[in-house]
Amino acid sequence: MTDDARPATNIPEFSVSELSGALRKSVEETFSFVRVRGEISGFKRHSSGHFYFALKDADAVLDAVCWRGQAVRLGLDAQDGMEVIATGRLTTYPGRSKYQMVVERMELAGQGALLKMLEDRKKRLAAEGLFALERKRPIPFLPQVIGVVTSPTGAVIRDILHRLAERFPRRVLLWPVAVQGEGAAAQVAAAIRGFNALAPGGAVPRPDVLIVARGGGSLEDLMAFNEEIVVRAAAESQIPLISAVGHETDTTLIDFAADLRAPTPTAAAEKAVPVRAELVAGLAELDGRLVGAMARGLQGRRDHLAQTFRALPHPRRVMEDCTRRLDERAERLAKALPQLVERRRIDLARLTDRLDNGLRAARAAGLAAVERDRLRLDEGGRRLAQALPRLLAEYGQKVETAGKLLESYSYRKVLERGYAVIRDGHGQPVVSAAAVVPGTALMVEFSDGAIQVVADGTAPPPSSPPPAAKTRKPPPPDGRQGSLL
Repeated sequence: MTDDARPATNIPEFSVSELSGALRKSVEETFSFVRVRGEISGFKRHSSGHFYFALKDADAVLDAVCWRGQAVRLGLDAQDGMEVIATGRLTTYPGRSKYQMVVERMELAGQGALLKMLEDRKKRLAAEGLFALERKRPIPFLPQVIGVVTSPTGAVIRDILHRLAERFPRRVLLWPVAVQGEGAAAQVAAAIRGFNALAPGGAVPRPDVLIVARGGGSLEDLMAFNEEIVVRAAAESQIPLISAVGHETDTTLIDFAADLRAPTPTAAAEKAVPVRAELVAGLAELDGRLVGAMARGLQGRRDHLAQTFRALPHPRRVMEDCTRRLDERAERLAKALPQLVERRRIDLARLTDRLDNGLRAARAAGLAAVERDRLRLDEGGRRLAQALPRLLAEYGQKVETAGKLLESYSYRKVLERGYAVIRDGHGQPVVSAAAVVPGTALMVEFSDGAIQVVADGTAPPPSSPPPAAKTRKPPPPDGRQGSLL
């Protein structure tokens, strides 16, 4: 059989690339805009900024990718297990014969999933201590400058300004931001940090209190104030911050991080400043009470002074009584002075007599005592003259006995028995032969004198000791040195 024998057919032939391209074109034209609901699985954030993940349900799995340009605008912190609604288009990947979804927008699927995400975020931030009560600062009673972070075109800023003008006009600095949509959270956080970065006393005054405000809306509209970047900026703010987002029933995460939560923007303005009319009325009331208290105090003191004056006697009567007492005292003094002098004269005479008697008695007693002492002294001198020779003789005998005893202990008694003392050049006794170096000059002391010798280091010849009964005198020196050894 040959090639010409193959059966003829009219089915066209495609290359792999042609078929893949045709499928891709058909899929992209048919599913150019789709919304898919599913659970995120296998989420991965690539270093290039692209997101790779899969959307799945109970029966199927759809690969998905979100390119970097769209990923930064999602406004959603995607995580595994999160149920979302993704909007985009389908396409194919010829290199793997797979199809995937290119995601352009993403939102949580239903309010229940959104609330769960917010609850999880709230627990995580609370565990870090961002909502702790000890971090919250008191709001100033009367701030000079109020910083407001809100939209410049909405009704919120007008309500705040109107309420401040009614209660207590203050200087207001507005930091315009977007309060919803893409980039709103970053703008709000930047505004809070920007107000805190202002230096006190600078060209732009630093606010004493901040108000972050927004009108009411759905949960999705208020999502910017639930973002972690806004919550952290509010918790880090050194300026006391009032949160006024939504209506009274709306609650966002910034409310927990703020120092004070206001149910509405108008209520935030009311909490920021007091009512000036009430302060004026309170001051007027306090002024009236102060004036009344002062008047009552003065009147009470006048009454007390009047009562005291009535209780005191008249000064004229007091002077008359004093004059009368003075006259009486002067008359009594004139009579009493001579009497006092006479009494003192009598006392002086009595004391003089006593002194004379005492001197005479003392003189007599003193003469008798002197005579007794003289007799005692004479007797003592006589007894001392008798005892002194006897005492001197006894002490002389004791001294002589002690001298003999000390002489018996002298080393010279030992020298008289035939011994000698050898001294070195310094006059110190030599007590050991090992301490003598040959050639050393020595002094030998006998009982009747001393001679100088030089040690030669040779042993002396044996000889018998001389009789103890005979004492030989040393021969006269012949000019030669003697030997000890």
